[in-house]
Amino acid sequence: MLSFARALAHDPSIFILDEATANIDTHTEKLIQQVIEKVSKHRTTLIIAHRLSTIRNADKIIVLSGGEVVEMGNHTELIKGKGYYKKMIEGNNFKEVI
Repeated sequence: MLSFARALAHDPSIFILDEATANIDTHTEKLIQQVIEKVSKHRTTLIIAHRLSTIRNADKIIVLSGGEVVEMGNHTELIKGKGYYKKMIEGNNFKEVI
């Protein structure tokens, strides 16, 4: 959390988050996601994540497998397909929120 706060203090134009929500409890994850959503509005943000909830609201999601791009789109576009992303969502029992 401290390194996250330090990065925000510098007000970067590009924000890179590598597994920002890994190894934390769900309450802290929600807080971090709220901050990410606010700080991402006016800058380029690259989020590297395994937790699908972390990337759900991204403008563009790039799905990699074996070092190759296998899918690209936003959450809504990707769950309409039959690819890796949809299988990951189904495997995590991810609930669609309307």
